[in-house]
Amino acid sequence: MRLIIMGPPGAGKGTQAQILVEKYSIPQLSTGDILRAAIEAKTPMGLQAKEIMARGDLVPDEVVCGIVSERLDGDDAKGGFVLDGFPRTIAQAEELDAMMTEKGIALDAVISLEVDADALVARIKKRAAESGGSRADDNEEVLRNRLDVYGELTEPLIAYYAKQGNVKHIDGMASIEDVTASIAQELNK
Repeated sequence: MRLIIMGPPGAGKGTQAQILVEKYSIPQLSTGDILRAAIEAKTPMGLQAKEIMARGDLVPDEVVCGIVSERLDGDDAKGGFVLDGFPRTIAQAEELDAMMTEKGIALDAVISLEVDADALVARIKKRAAESGGSRADDNEEVLRNRLDVYGELTEPLIAYYAKQGNVKHIDGMASIEDVTASIAQELNK
């Protein structure tokens, strides 16, 4: 199963991706996690990405696409994967399409978690309080910027993938269990 999971920051992509990982025994390819690991390791790319991510802006396409292409070649990704946080722009989606064509693979579905922006702010505030605010991007100002960036650059991807006929629209405001059930139902159609 080769999937993309999409939705604004705080929509539950990571939670649902983990459930899909367990269900299908495939890796979650989260560009956010990969970049945070690079930041923690203080690699040159990580240091470059740290400042960009702290503002809530997007890391340049060439860096992200290179990371994803290498990751798709990993042995654990041969049987499928869940892309979480990529692609975020039409240019990245076009690059992903080219990468996948070159690798002889295709997407099975794009899962779009649809949520209310104000409810997301409340959800992120709760996550920040529960985690002790350990993530630099767990504050309202950065979240609002990330939501604006998502609306401008990433939301158009839903229309892009809808033209390919593989978008599954899911109510991301439902309970975790109900979202999981809706995703399973859509993937089994």
